[in-house]
Amino acid sequence: MTLAASEQKDFFRRGFSRRSFGRIATVLAAGSTLPFYNESALAQLSKVDNLPPDAVLINANENPLGPCKEALEAVHKVTSNGGRYMYAEGDKVQRILADQEGVKADYVRIYPGSSAPLHQAVLAFTSPTRPLVIADPSYEAAERAAKFIGSKVVKVPLAADYAHDVKGMLAADPNAGLYYICNPNNPTGTLTSKADIEWLVANKPKGSVVMIDEAYTHIAGAPFNTDLVAADKDVIVLRTFSKIYGMAGLRAGAVIARPDVIEKLGGFSAGMLPITGMVAASASLLQPNLVPERRKIMGDVREDTLAFLDKHKFRFVPSISNCFMVDTGRPGEQIILALRTEKVYIGRVWPAWPTHVRVTVGTQDEMNKFKSAFLKVMA
Repeated sequence: MTLAASEQKDFFRRGFSRRSFGRIATVLAAGSTLPFYNESALAQLSKVDNLPPDAVLINANENPLGPCKEALEAVHKVTSNGGRYMYAEGDKVQRILADQEGVKADYVRIYPGSSAPLHQAVLAFTSPTRPLVIADPSYEAAERAAKFIGSKVVKVPLAADYAHDVKGMLAADPNAGLYYICNPNNPTGTLTSKADIEWLVANKPKGSVVMIDEAYTHIAGAPFNTDLVAADKDVIVLRTFSKIYGMAGLRAGAVIARPDVIEKLGGFSAGMLPITGMVAASASLLQPNLVPERRKIMGDVREDTLAFLDKHKFRFVPSISNCFMVDTGRPGEQIILALRTEKVYIGRVWPAWPTHVRVTVGTQDEMNKFKSAFLKVMA
């Protein structure tokens, strides 16, 4: 793909060099399929081949509950129409989500997951002179996309309570183009208060955008930020059906923002949306008890596991999500490999915290197996 003359002019104006154009064009052409920073690719950093059939997979922040019964029924029913595009199914998800979030339909765009709008926002609002500002540690997709196209990245350590240090992020660079807040944060599972997010939105530089990734907000039962979008603030909210709805493999997600902000994501089409993911998303949204029921199931298992860690004097970050960080007191990669010999597969290590490992909250049975294995390898 070659950039049009108008696109080249825009990227020149924003400080990109001609050497960056090839990679920018790659991002535009490949969308969320680029292999190094989309959601599924990052999950695959923990991928292991030749897994034993009784392996405990708590490595990729997946939801072991999977899609709800109604979603599965909808998927089964629609597969006979797999030869049709059925664009209206994506429109249905858009209408339901907009209605539930209290915004107009044109404030919502549906995607196969939330990776594509995330990297499109990086492309639209960052440059060599308008950096991406992120917490450290946090979800790496935005950082990897920015570095790939040649945008500046500024990383700010989490605050003492493991929330995003929004004042530190604002002070990090007066010319920031995009602030990325994953809330609750991945990998720590910790929350940044709505008051802090509102403060950042109110005090950010003119022309910059705050992107709030709400992949895990349902799990935490925390306040959403679509009210900021409804108030026409410079805010992008990302949603995915991969987590609370258990649809990581079915692929459905959304961006919620002002129409002009959505247009600045490039105006790129999300492409053909998978009809299985669309009907599953609609069915899930229409189940009023699904989110609170799953929040309780996941929360109970998480609290039981954290209580175990506390009882055995292991240091961990208090989480309200479906993952947590535990400090092993030694290089985290050693513990990851040791647990694999026990058929327990946990997540990865972040460079900022080399002795911490991320653990996904699985089923109660899976976490019981994790407990036994963790005691053994840490002995």
